[in-house]
Amino acid sequence: MGKPVVHFEIASANADKVKEFYKNIFGWKIDDNNPIHYGMVDTASGGIGINGGLYQVEPGQSPGMLIYAAVEDTDVCLRQVVSQGGRVIKPTEVVPGMVTFALFADPDGNVMGIVKNEMPQQASKKSTAKKSVSSKPKASKKKSKPAKKGKKR
Repeated sequence: MGKPVVHFEIASANADKVKEFYKNIFGWKIDDNNPIHYGMVDTASGGIGINGGLYQVEPGQSPGMLIYAAVEDTDVCLRQVVSQGGRVIKPTEVVPGMVTFALFADPDGNVMGIVKNEMPQQASKKSTAKKSVSSKPKASKKKSKPAKKGKKR
């Protein structure tokens, strides 16, 4: 079975301006009313395509875009990435009640995200993100905030 693209992220140096840009150009609905001000993008596409996120980069980070594919197991996928000449950018991280995700670079250096097909359980007490698979030193110019898992299609 294929691994569908289920989410995208736009990392912006001026998130408020860029949110207005996409609202005006594409008619997207962007809700950032949450504790981390992560803009949940509803492309208002009536079930065609995927939704995404938009957020403000931290000082020193570069703006950019990412896509995320759904996989059964992020650690297994990261091992495959490394065996095929890619590298791990961000090991598997669990955001309780939201998403399990990781980032990797392909052999050309293109960065892509992966998300686990199922939502992780909500932690009952304050938890820390789970770090697991690692590889060679991780050199990344930008960090990504967690993506909310898209709906299965």
